[in-house]
Amino acid sequence: MKDKIVEKILKDEEIRQKKNITLIASENYVSKDIEQAMASKLGNKYSEGYPGKRYYKGQVNADKIELLAQERALKLFGLNKKMWAVNVQALSGSPMNTAVYFALLNSGDKIMGMALNAGGHLTHGHKVSFSGKYFSAIQFGVDSKTESINYEEIEKMAIENKPQIIVAGFTAYPRKIDWKKFRMIADKVGALLLADISHISGLIAGKAYPSPFPYADIITTTTHKVLRGPRGAMIFSKIDDRKLNEKIDKAVFPGLQGGPHMNNIAGIAIALQEAMSPKFKDYAKQVVVNAQVMAKTFKNLGYRVVSGGTDSHLLLVDVWMDGAGLTGEQAATVLEANGIVVNKNTVPGETRSPFDPSGLRLGSAAETTRGWKEKDFIKCVEKMDKILKAEIKRINNLQK
Repeated sequence: MKDKIVEKILKDEEIRQKKNITLIASENYVSKDIEQAMASKLGNKYSEGYPGKRYYKGQVNADKIELLAQERALKLFGLNKKMWAVNVQALSGSPMNTAVYFALLNSGDKIMGMALNAGGHLTHGHKVSFSGKYFSAIQFGVDSKTESINYEEIEKMAIENKPQIIVAGFTAYPRKIDWKKFRMIADKVGALLLADISHISGLIAGKAYPSPFPYADIITTTTHKVLRGPRGAMIFSKIDDRKLNEKIDKAVFPGLQGGPHMNNIAGIAIALQEAMSPKFKDYAKQVVVNAQVMAKTFKNLGYRVVSGGTDSHLLLVDVWMDGAGLTGEQAATVLEANGIVVNKNTVPGETRSPFDPSGLRLGSAAETTRGWKEKDFIKCVEKMDKILKAEIKRINNLQK
């Protein structure tokens, strides 16, 4: 590479990823094939529009790769192409949800989703996000005792507020979602049901987590988490007289973005094919087992694990412990200094600032990709415990 400054940064990042343990729930490692696709000549091609309806010429291969990605996406989740459509052009998670809202709602319409401090995403109606600024957002939390979803409370809120869209999904909620109950609630108030499965689409593809496809009207997902693809997103929608898919396509382009990133779409196509293999099903199941082992080990060491455990790839651990421990920022910083990369996170009933909350969000997907099994995660949690307790002791000694 002629640009030696950039070359060094890229090399340093490669070394950083190799040397460190990654426990960030929204990160993973792609295959060499996907890396090759992302660095391909398709990155040079501007492909405004959709297959067969582009604005520029020279689209023969761009059309082929986008149609292939769509075909594989439907096949992976067992969907009939006459009943479901999929858009693979959305650039990432926030743009994909933006497209759905802009396609199907008017400014001021009501959306109902999980609150950020309960495990929801910014785009599910948080006040600092466009989703909470341009739409009327109703936010539900979790039961204060079980720290799990209370469907009766959600039903009451839905009946009272009558949202146009109910968002079922999360970014930091460790338990299974009962998609059927959400469908029943949506039907009671005449709402569309949007399932945001960004964190769990890989688990669903690998048959390690229940699928929302029999129940939801629209399903959105990023492609770079457990699904183990490049950064990107997909929007699935039912094909019926409501024309959801047509409205969503128009919202993605030309409503919100221009030409899609065709090199990333090529990488998505490869990731979808990889996820159809028997090995991927084994991987998805191991991801959940590894996360559950982490949760159990933390509990045995005296930490409060939110909701008592996990059914997915992620868990939330309270490291603040009512002031007896570390803040999330302190814990994440000292762990990174010791080669373990995590992210700070709020916990249900959070009393601290989101910039320095009480908890950590941990995920098992990335290190499972590297071949870790239960014993490796147990050792890692025990190491984390020693690091955190040593830091607490160091801080206490400084304060004396």
